[in-house]
Amino acid sequence: MHPNEKLLADFYSAFAARDHGAMARAYDDGATFTDPVFPGLDAEHVRGMWRMFCSGGNVEVTHGNVKADDTKGSARWEARYKFPGTGRPVHNKIRASFEFKDGRIVQHTDAFPFYRWARMALGAPGFLLGWSGLVRGRVRSQAAAQLDRFMEGEGATPDAT
Repeated sequence: MHPNEKLLADFYSAFAARDHGAMARAYDDGATFTDPVFPGLDAEHVRGMWRMFCSGGNVEVTHGNVKADDTKGSARWEARYKFPGTGRPVHNKIRASFEFKDGRIVQHTDAFPFYRWARMALGAPGFLLGWSGLVRGRVRSQAAAQLDRFMEGEGATPDAT
């Protein structure tokens, strides 16, 4: 197994175990993350996002199809949880892509159909308007505010070593 493949397998195993510290150490200090809900996060915020998700105790994570070489990698993973805003069950299927430098993640992109996610997470409003940029923008804004509140509440202590 390639070392970066092991890095990704360990990353998702840590997520399943809610070990945000191990997840944080997988990222380079200059890393970036993006997905349809949390676009353009820097390393500090992506580490904070994983701390927030792990501290919620509400997510079940599985992963597979992990592939990596010296510079690029990919994985598929699934998250099952109840969306905090509505209590609705979500089963999100995600395609992840990565870039590596010196054995750490420097770019992480998660892709999933936002409309599918919005229908599960938001119910009728997601079904009716989840395709719109207005809903996507509102969800992103609320998610960013939630992450900021979480990080302010904990003092934004980085977990990276």
